Amino acid sequence: MIKYACGITAAVLLGTSPSQSLQRTDTEFKIFQFPADMIPRVDGQTDDWAMVPDSYAYGTDQLSDTVKGNFTNYDPEDLDVTVRVGWVKGLNRLYFLYEAYDDYWNMYYKYGDLFEVAVDADRSGGPNIANPQIADEWESHFLFKGVHAQNYHIFTPAGEGRDWVFVWGSQPWIGKLPYANYAYSYDFEEGESGKLVLEFWITPFDYAPYDGPERAAVSKLEESSLIALSWSILDFDEKDNEYEGFWNLSHETHMYDNASNLCAFRLMPLEPEYLKPLDAEYSFTIVDMDRRMVAFTDRSHGEITSWSWDFGDGTSSTEQHPIHQYQEPGEFVVILNIEGPQGKARRIKVNQVMVK
Repeated sequence: MIKYACGITAAVLLGTSPSQSLQRTDTEFKIFQFPADMIPRVDGQTDDWAMVPDSYAYGTDQLSDTVKGNFTNYDPEDLDVTVRVGWVKGLNRLYFLYEAYDDYWNMYYKYGDLFEVAVDADRSGGPNIANPQIADEWESHFLFKGVHAQNYHIFTPAGEGRDWVFVWGSQPWIGKLPYANYAYSYDFEEGESGKLVLEFWITPFDYAPYDGPERAAVSKLEESSLIALSWSILDFDEKDNEYEGFWNLSHETHMYDNASNLCAFRLMPLEPEYLKPLDAEYSFTIVDMDRRMVAFTDRSHGEITSWSWDFGDGTSSTEQHPIHQYQEPGEFVVILNIEGPQGKARRIKVNQVMVK
């Protein structure tokens, strides 16, 4: 028997089912997986991202201005952007590297240049800014706005004295540590041209209430699963409430307030050069404490032909996903040994399995 790694679809909360009505259905974008020992530093520098292949870089040529009618008629001498998105298995964060050249950087505190990011990690879909089913504006704001999908207006750059992001919702706490972090790098002044580097990460939420994180549900990011994500660039070249372009990835203007107008992004496995040919791993769940029943799930990677479990109580199994009943209470050292054409690997968990 041969086993390969596979993906798990993210769970959906709020009684909804994943929406398939996303935009650009002929395109599936990719999110790069950083190895756990190569997590990018949020310092505004690009060196941590040099490992990310060009196939993960999405430039201005992917954008369409659906408001001003420019559509794909962009001028890279006016505005030119590249966006890369990453994630780390086990961390429910989305990492971004935003690199942009602009011929006029606007830092005006109300209508400056913006990088707008919208995310709906569980793909619940539907409106996420205004809810037509809630008549009262303030009730809609506090009970609905930004709750199931989030919108970040990120100032590029923030300039002196301004928060880096305006969260378009009722939960500004999601734009601060420990749920987000950011760093800029640039050497231009207000109104000048130049290159901006913005590095940041955000935490997506299936449920983000206005009253803080105590009742919030962080989106669980799972390898190979799809999330809904898009962004737009608002290019203001003067200090007034009129932007020169609304360039968005989904090619649908209302990507900002309706999660069904986002794009499909896949949380990719590690690239082959960062994978061990064979790596043993497992998880376990106590399914019945009274009977001391424990279910073990193999989560190993590679081409595997055999499994050997040592449950730490003198018994063993060669099943891939065994269920074991312990006869006595205790803390047990459980060992999984695997073999395949690439060799052997082992995973030991010391005293993590405990039954009473």
